[in-house]
Amino acid sequence: MGKFIFYRVLQAIPVLWIVVTITFFLVRFAPGGPFDAEKSVPPVVKAALEAQYNLDQPLISQYFSYMGDLLQGDLGPTFKYPGRSVNELIATGFPVTAELGLYAILVALVIGGIAGIVAALKPNSTQDYVSMSIAMIGICMPTFLLGPLLVLVFGIWLEWLPVSGWGDLPGDKILPSITLGAMYAAYVARLSRGGMMEVMSQDYIRTARAKGLPNYMVVLKHGLRGGILPVVSYLGPAFAGILSGSFVIETVFQIHGLGRFYVQAAFNRDYTLILGCTVFLAGLIILFNLLSDVVAAYLNPRLRSEVGSK
Repeated sequence: MGKFIFYRVLQAIPVLWIVVTITFFLVRFAPGGPFDAEKSVPPVVKAALEAQYNLDQPLISQYFSYMGDLLQGDLGPTFKYPGRSVNELIATGFPVTAELGLYAILVALVIGGIAGIVAALKPNSTQDYVSMSIAMIGICMPTFLLGPLLVLVFGIWLEWLPVSGWGDLPGDKILPSITLGAMYAAYVARLSRGGMMEVMSQDYIRTARAKGLPNYMVVLKHGLRGGILPVVSYLGPAFAGILSGSFVIETVFQIHGLGRFYVQAAFNRDYTLILGCTVFLAGLIILFNLLSDVVAAYLNPRLRSEVGSK
């Protein structure tokens, strides 16, 4: 297992380098710059700003300078937040985004897991068709449509829940978490249904039932561990996707997390903030994929043996 993790970390290094390099040159070749605005800046002032941030240097020199700072953990200063670094903005926004992502993944696991298990217990029945139809709606409905609909119904018409913000009250977190987790709940439902149906047809499940075990014990004790393996493998990409896909939710519900910084950086052509958020999120995606592979190998003895032989 240790060798497997070591090789995966080695594979992550060139991936991160490629992501950083492509992002660096793409944002520089995009039209506009961090000091372009509706009100033009005097050429002398603009030249002084570019010299302060080393933008007057050749592009390749800027690239190597940035890579050198990156290796030291310094993501650089921001252009639109004077006196603050990219590290500080990420440290400020990421806890909010991570909390939102955690609640969203819990929504996806609870709703999707229950729906998938219920559907798998009686395949091709009414409860199977209803559960999977709802899951298909969740997959097809984008978050930028589901969010305003939930706000309209539960926030404006019924006045049950707040429509924006991310405060200390639990009610502030319900609508954003459901909106972000709904699509992933649909995928979890389909994966858990397929996994449970495959496991419930195995010989050891029939043996457990022949011994007279109650159906709930057969499902929870014998079927669930193997049936949720596809879900466990999906959790890494799902959590990474939730974190990187929270931008729309944070914008709709006015949540001051990392996603809003990322969106504002794109509009402002804030090079260092765009790069910093990209590097940070790319690292998280690689990390969560690695963790999901490790957990899946722990739950499945066959995968453990394959990992140990590598």
